[in-house]
Amino acid sequence: MKITSVAAFAILLFAFASCKNNETKDEHAGHDMDNMGNDTTQHATASADKEVKSVAVLYSNLDVKAAASFKEVVDHYLHVKNALANDNAAEAAIGSKAMEAALVKIDKSILTAEQKQVFDKIEGGLKETSTAIAKSGENIKQQRAQFVMMSEAVYELVKDFGAGRPIYHDHCPMARDNHGAMWISEVREVKNPYFGSAMPACGTVEEVIK
Repeated sequence: MKITSVAAFAILLFAFASCKNNETKDEHAGHDMDNMGNDTTQHATASADKEVKSVAVLYSNLDVKAAASFKEVVDHYLHVKNALANDNAAEAAIGSKAMEAALVKIDKSILTAEQKQVFDKIEGGLKETSTAIAKSGENIKQQRAQFVMMSEAVYELVKDFGAGRPIYHDHCPMARDNHGAMWISEVREVKNPYFGSAMPACGTVEEVIK
């Protein structure tokens, strides 16, 4: 029993250390599951105190109709992100289905040749991942795996075309079996979509896109 207890403690210590490994970029709160409420509060305070790098959108002169279409896509992504943060697979599927529909409606004829070329490189990944999450039903593990790629595509979309509001780029070092993964958020407070209620505040705010 003593050996088992030591092993369990070692595993918990390793998990805690993993989520602390980006501490040079941002202050991480501990992930002691018995103090999760305090952890969330401490992390939110640390994120609020950190000076976040500001990034300007590439195409600031985007056609109004195109800007509205891209904002709609991002809004549905945020729907998916918040659903996963709340451990709600059914709601994540609904948000992804709505994203599918929004992507189909985008009128690329109103984009400049350069803008269209940029969007074409992003569009395939958005369609593929939104379809996959929409069809995954209640399989939240599968949804989160697809969400990694969806987030990378939406991040590029926001950097290039904006989202009609400031958007935060977040990163979790423990996602994908400690390989790390990013997501974007409409709020500065970290709400982790990869771990949900298990570790809601695990992550750092890397930049804000305006």
